Amino acid sequence: MRYIISSVLSMLPLSALAEVPRVITDIPPVYGLVAQVMGDLGAPVLLLEKGADEHDFQLRPSQMTDIASADVAVWIGPDLTPWLERALEGAKGDMASLPLLAVAGTNLLEFGAVDDQSDDHAGEQADDQGHGHGHSGTEPHAWLNPENAAPWLDAIAAALSAKDSGNAATYAENAATAKAEIAMLDAEISAALAPIKDKGFVAYHDAYQYFSTHYGLNYQGAVAMGDASAAGAAHLHKVQSTIADGVVCVFPEAQHDADLLLQLTDGTAAKAGAALDPAGVMLDPSLTSYTDVLRNLTAALAGCLSGA
Repeated sequence: MRYIISSVLSMLPLSALAEVPRVITDIPPVYGLVAQVMGDLGAPVLLLEKGADEHDFQLRPSQMTDIASADVAVWIGPDLTPWLERALEGAKGDMASLPLLAVAGTNLLEFGAVDDQSDDHAGEQADDQGHGHGHSGTEPHAWLNPENAAPWLDAIAAALSAKDSGNAATYAENAATAKAEIAMLDAEISAALAPIKDKGFVAYHDAYQYFSTHYGLNYQGAVAMGDASAAGAAHLHKVQSTIADGVVCVFPEAQHDADLLLQLTDGTAAKAGAALDPAGVMLDPSLTSYTDVLRNLTAALAGCLSGA
């Protein structure tokens, strides 16, 4: 009997014997997209811990083990999670790395598309790990434009299929289903935000250019830069003047102190909205992590701006 089983297995195509790829992801929205493509076949690993800073994270030894054993890494890219770029340098040679910002068809924006915040930061030096903070180049929060989900889902399905061709049709079907669901959500969000498009708002962290550009919102800038680094006095004065000029709401951010932002509203009519979570760092990883980020952001913005 053992010989018969062995003979049958030897006649199967290699794709039928391949295991579902082991996948690592950097942030919850990416986890959600990958989980949707994998479906019932498996689940990715989320490296960023709940409540952690997506820009500056220290991997634990067990997470380094996850990286070492992974077949595919799906991540936004070094512009958002440089800590993963460094870790991937030591990954096994046959691991496939898929930085989503590099996927063809991705709608990209440059820093400063909404608010030129370079006055305070142009002279900053690189940190002790060699990462500059001039805040030029690609703005990395591109998942907040839902149009980017379509090319990303296709790229994820292709990366998984390259490792597991036997399940290629399932990956493609799951990606198509996810694209249709996100397109429907995009239309729902557009309708929900239409009544408050003209109402100005300021955020703590400059992460909302993609969302505001896609939906035509009146985003007036942020206190902290795109990597959540601290702003200088000149920039804070500029933000305070912007708020005083008629901003309707200011929005703190999850895992960041709201005191500074709220101080800038003193003597103005601006209201404080709910804390935003653009990277979903307060979410438990799930199939809906990507759509939950968009839904929660929409609810927070509409909740404050529609009350004015």
